[in-house]
Amino acid sequence: MVRHSSSLSTCRTLNCPPKPSNPNGAFPPEAPPAPTMYLGLDGTGLPVRSSETAGRAGKQPDGSAKTREAKLVVVWTAKSRHPKTGRPERDPGSVSYSAAIESAACRDTDPDPSPFARRVWREAQRRGFPRARRRVVLGDGARWIWAITTEFFPGALQIVDLFHARQHLHEVSKALWPDAPDRARLWADVRCEELEDGCFDAVLDVLRSHAPHCEPAQKCSGYMQRNRDRMHYADFRAQGLVVASAVVETGCKTTLGMRLKRSGMHWTVVGANAIAALRCCTLSGLYEDFWEYRTSRSRP
Repeated sequence: MVRHSSSLSTCRTLNCPPKPSNPNGAFPPEAPPAPTMYLGLDGTGLPVRSSETAGRAGKQPDGSAKTREAKLVVVWTAKSRHPKTGRPERDPGSVSYSAAIESAACRDTDPDPSPFARRVWREAQRRGFPRARRRVVLGDGARWIWAITTEFFPGALQIVDLFHARQHLHEVSKALWPDAPDRARLWADVRCEELEDGCFDAVLDVLRSHAPHCEPAQKCSGYMQRNRDRMHYADFRAQGLVVASAVVETGCKTTLGMRLKRSGMHWTVVGANAIAALRCCTLSGLYEDFWEYRTSRSRP
């Protein structure tokens, strides 16, 4: 059986060695920079050579693939507040990134976590995320995100990105009224307002009423039911928490998209991962630290 996460219980059963206190080598762990810390996970497809997608299923009409998914972990703090809304904002200089084309899946019998799960753990450890007083994980609802979160960060608060939830509702509205965009927009706006105000059951009831004759409504209903506890947006905001993963979305664009998804590019996995590592190191403010570490290691 293949699962989209690592299995800590399996690791313990097989007597796997404990995680090192400093798994990053070049960068020692930091103390938590704030009482509340955020960790975001996402993925984006990168254009690769045909040899890198051989035998892989994809979204092309013939079922083939032209991209490989690069996954990103972002860690940041948000003590700052917007001057007008008073809502939490990303603290300048607090964001760090780590990304690669890596799998988040592993078998129950595998002795070690998946490659990307190990990457998430390394970056979280380095930033002090597991030791923060309050830990929040944001994602778009993908199952592998919550599997990693549950196993590596038990007790962390899980929040589905509000903008992704809103996007699902707008897709349903377009399916219900494809020829009446104004009516579709009004329907979606009302559902989104209900969701943000804490009327989750009201939104779910409306979706279920359309589910028998609208496939997007059926899918959205299932999506929301699976993530019910991650969509208490009114409660989250009352606690002063971030409910949207704009930092993660921006991270995907700046660390990966702007450099690796330009016209005509077709990467090898090794080449893409090398550039992703360089981008993450630079944008996380670790470029000089890394080369200082490399230089010290090369000295006799």
